[in-house]
Amino acid sequence: MTHSQKRLRFSFVASVVSALFGVAQVQAQGVLNIYSARHYQTDEALYTDFTKQTGIKINRLDGKEEELVERIKNEGASSPADVLITVDAARLEIADKAGLFQPLKSALLDARIPEALRTPTWAAFSTRARVVVYNKATVNAEWVQTYEDLANPRLKNQICVRSGAHPYNLSLGAAMLAHNGEAKTEEWARGLVANFARAPKGGDPDPLKAVAAGECGVAISNSYYLARLMRSTKPEDQQVVRSLGVVWPNQKTWGTHINVSGAGIAKHAPNRDSAVKFLEYLASDSAQAYFAEGNNEWPVVKSVQVKNPALDTLGPFKPDTLPIGQLAGNTALAQRVYDRAGWR
Repeated sequence: MTHSQKRLRFSFVASVVSALFGVAQVQAQGVLNIYSARHYQTDEALYTDFTKQTGIKINRLDGKEEELVERIKNEGASSPADVLITVDAARLEIADKAGLFQPLKSALLDARIPEALRTPTWAAFSTRARVVVYNKATVNAEWVQTYEDLANPRLKNQICVRSGAHPYNLSLGAAMLAHNGEAKTEEWARGLVANFARAPKGGDPDPLKAVAAGECGVAISNSYYLARLMRSTKPEDQQVVRSLGVVWPNQKTWGTHINVSGAGIAKHAPNRDSAVKFLEYLASDSAQAYFAEGNNEWPVVKSVQVKNPALDTLGPFKPDTLPIGQLAGNTALAQRVYDRAGWR
């Protein structure tokens, strides 16, 4: 067993461990094998509710995206995986390009999920926005109204952000490519790198705290990280929130970039009917509301009412409507552009 395989942790819901998804278990009725890269404890309620509603028992293998994709590839036609769940269009595209998904056919999903948020092989079930956050004491909000503004030389030594190799930033770059073209996107990336206050490091919460502490003036972050801080009862988190201003970028142009959590049915899924039922469940009103209330994400089903005080405080915004499949297809080029610009 490789080192990466050892790091995968197994979490089984209402099922005995039998030879790691053994043959008898795979062939059993009323079973679903999920490989998940969503590492949110709040998702446990989704799995529990699905089993309660359908009687289908879930076996779940949690791991990092790269490890799960590699595992399914190595397992080949004998893979027990029914569903692969992960976050970000870039990661879903990697799995799709590797041939890990089968065609996704469901009239219910077609009816409930907007066409721009699904592809022929996978669908989004929640969205999150890539927002600009700034220090209210040192940065004027008018300076950071667009993503393009972040390359302005007046923000020299002001930008804190995570690695350009991270899928969240690759998806943003993919959107920039679609809207602005390769030459302008590379020019933007070079300007952004020139404005870094420090070398990229950590995840999205790290730049938020660095902005609040005055280590830098501006950060790019997924919206749900900010919402977590807003809902926290810790005094130190509330102090961070008080120091920050938030901008929905590009409201006068193509809209704020959004990304997704999504899932597809594995190519060799032994329990395909259960897999379809699970994806249809994720598009149900109850599951969609839970994405919002449990992990501060927006539902993809527009009729679902959101009851989340942090999302309410952030308010409405104009999202980018770029089809998620087109976004996913641009991520490899985004990486090459970032590499040339020095955003690593």
